[in-house]
Amino acid sequence: MPQIRILPEDLRNKIAAGEVIERPASVVKELIENSIDAASTQIRVEILRGGKGLIKVADNGTGMDMEDAILCLQRHATSKLQNEEDLFNIRTMGFRGEALSSIASVSKMRLVTGLRDSSSGVSIEVYGGEIREIKDSPSHGTSIDVRDIFFNTPARRKFLKSDSTELYHIIDSVTKEALSHWEIGFRLFTENHETMSLPMASGPRQRIVQIYGLEFIEGLQEICSDGHGLKMIAFVSKACNFRNSRTNQFVFINKRPVKDPTISHAVYTAFEGVLPRDRHPVFFVFIEIDPKRVDFNVHPAKREVRFDNKDEVHRFVSSSLREAIKGERVGYTEPLAEGRPYSSLDTRCLPAATIEGPPRESKIFWGISNAPDRISENLEFPYTPSIPFVYLGDTFVALSGKGGLTLIDHHAAHERILYENLLKGVNLHPIRLLFPLHVKLSHMEHTVILANIHLLSEMGMEIDDFGHDTLIVRGLPDALNKSDIRGILSDIAAAIMEGTKPGRSLKESLAARIACHSSVRGREILSPEELQGLISDLEKTESPEQCPHGRPTRIFFSLDDLRKMFKRK
Repeated sequence: MPQIRILPEDLRNKIAAGEVIERPASVVKELIENSIDAASTQIRVEILRGGKGLIKVADNGTGMDMEDAILCLQRHATSKLQNEEDLFNIRTMGFRGEALSSIASVSKMRLVTGLRDSSSGVSIEVYGGEIREIKDSPSHGTSIDVRDIFFNTPARRKFLKSDSTELYHIIDSVTKEALSHWEIGFRLFTENHETMSLPMASGPRQRIVQIYGLEFIEGLQEICSDGHGLKMIAFVSKACNFRNSRTNQFVFINKRPVKDPTISHAVYTAFEGVLPRDRHPVFFVFIEIDPKRVDFNVHPAKREVRFDNKDEVHRFVSSSLREAIKGERVGYTEPLAEGRPYSSLDTRCLPAATIEGPPRESKIFWGISNAPDRISENLEFPYTPSIPFVYLGDTFVALSGKGGLTLIDHHAAHERILYENLLKGVNLHPIRLLFPLHVKLSHMEHTVILANIHLLSEMGMEIDDFGHDTLIVRGLPDALNKSDIRGILSDIAAAIMEGTKPGRSLKESLAARIACHSSVRGREILSPEELQGLISDLEKTESPEQCPHGRPTRIFFSLDDLRKMFKRK
């Protein structure tokens, strides 16, 4: 008996659908892109139960007659390619002719369409890839209902996430398509309520304002560049408008949202020398390139591209951004704590006789080979104003303690203290804002925050829904009073959508994000009293040796360690 056989066509279709249709958001993306290719100016999306119950995408595009409507449900049926050469000159969002057949094979679908200038139309009912009914239905444009996705592939359906998680992915897909096609109006309805309304915009700036708000765009600088057969419009972080995570980073090639490491790396390269460690820029990069110079056919879902000369593209993006970033920072001086001039070595030792003269403009470098890095072991500092300390650079504090020397990272130490206070809901010293803050977020971020607002309340954040993707912040823990609240809320939303790591609760993940935002930053020099309070509070924490991200808060060198370093033993 032969062991090899040809798979039945229906099974082949279901396997192929898996390459394109990963989850409800994939359906939304494919249907929206079909509407875009149909020259639509208005696209309406309706969602029930995170897309598991219903996905409906309706447009006012060119529509189809009955013959085309029936053909479009077949695999590899497309109006966008005529020959092999067209494959290397892609000017449409779709081209393979797989989307509708793949969607139809794993759902119960209804297609209603009619030519824009015709009074006739057609309605086609499809059940698991099989056409069940065809009838006349006067219509203009195209409307597609997709119900019970994966009803005939239960093994795949069980891997779908919760309704809220699937909805987040759908909102993300709609947001990306809306960003790159600002000339089209988008409306999103979830559970029969309008949750996003974006009228046609005049350009990418106006569309970004529609989604994220005016305050958000004011933190970005617009950069336009043209050369080497490339055109770019980019919106990137201004000085110090950086985030703790890679949220709000978008790349669009010929209006197609993609994940491209070449472009992302070019942006980070442009920020070299400006971007602090462990911080990330916000960026929206829109690039236009001759379709013959880029291949969109390298990923089933068209999420990745391949350039004919990626090095040239990298140089174009990085050099264009670098010049603009450099120009924006000319004359910029970062505000410093306590109004004191910043020194790379700020020497504050007590008693005063320990260090003579003003702080010196120099750095301390310790060339220690094979030095033992040891986290301090609950030293129980008998800290008093008579104990000397010295700032090394702008983050580290060298402190003389019992039996040796301890180096403290005051940023990491403060993170640990805030993290545990947020988790326990203690020592937050909540303050009610005299003038509540209105924070405009993207629709996805707004939805995520509202669904988890009880956790933020436990951490001393008093937040209400103001409507129109805006939150009103009425109260905050004292430690957050001068923080970037919009950045914090955006990072919180990103942390929720990313999910939690094994062994860590969602509340712990959120507390770590918030603590990192609001803890003491580099170049913020603490007074002796502040440093004394920091050390005292650190000793009271449950895990004083590491920050919430696992980095050490302090490293201890005993006298024996120091003797070995200086070859005294």
